Amino acid sequence: MDTISYGGWKRCLVLKNRAVELVVITDVGPRVIRFGFIGGQNLFKEFRQDRGKTGGRKWRAYGGHRLWHAPEAFPRTYFPDNAPVPYEWNGKTLTLRQETETTTGIRKEMKISLNQKNNHAAILHRLINTNPWDIEAAPWCLTVMREGGRAIFPQEPYRPHPEYLLPARPLVLWHYTDMKDPRWIWGTKYIQLRQDPNARTKQKIGMRNTPGWAAYHVNGEVFLKRFAFDPAAVYPDFGCNAEVYTDPDMLEMESLGPYTKIPADGGYVEHVEHWYLFKKDLAEEEESLDKNLFPLIERMKGEE
Repeated sequence: MDTISYGGWKRCLVLKNRAVELVVITDVGPRVIRFGFIGGQNLFKEFRQDRGKTGGRKWRAYGGHRLWHAPEAFPRTYFPDNAPVPYEWNGKTLTLRQETETTTGIRKEMKISLNQKNNHAAILHRLINTNPWDIEAAPWCLTVMREGGRAIFPQEPYRPHPEYLLPARPLVLWHYTDMKDPRWIWGTKYIQLRQDPNARTKQKIGMRNTPGWAAYHVNGEVFLKRFAFDPAAVYPDFGCNAEVYTDPDMLEMESLGPYTKIPADGGYVEHVEHWYLFKKDLAEEEESLDKNLFPLIERMKGEE
């Protein structure tokens, strides 16, 4: 780990191995503002109007990866992360601890480990309840991807009728979701969403994602995140453990943990994401995804 200046912030931390690097802001956040191959593109979005800014009470987008708590509500969810973030480094894991939110009594933590042998990072997200009473919330992890790419989500495996009679693919729509929008690709095995800088509207869906993965392809590179699913748990937004949102500026790939009763005075809930980077061209056709993406997902399961 090294300390560097990045994007106008003086105190950023960079974790790197021989191939990839991950940059975390500590002047604000915690935010992972960059994840990419060394010397290559940042697959995460950076909002240039927010670069180098700190302090104040206004919530800023900044970009990159952040931790929220669900369900979404304004202004509760949008507590500004504009203050410096204390951190610890033990030689393997970087721990970042945001100051307690004064409006909710929740403190956010991230523990980040970058594998030195492959392009794999493990991100443990923790919501800590500092209130003297129990609360209920769900960890919500949002990764803001750069423009011009395409998100890919798995559908549930096909099962024939009448051998399987119960529903298997809950899909949740927002008031502004337009299923006819050309950015959507509704496939047999995959749901894809293009990020289009020329679009004028916003799109979002949520889903019950039992395979537990999502991918983003841009400029010949692939970001893959994996996350858990608990069939016995209750998830936010009518049962979503994965969501995707896009507007003209960026695309967000989101994973959610289940609703959890978090005990008072230091109780917490955790949610883990595993990140991977690959250099791989992915066509939109599902045959290409079966051939080029699915084997990567199966291989990564054994490395977590």
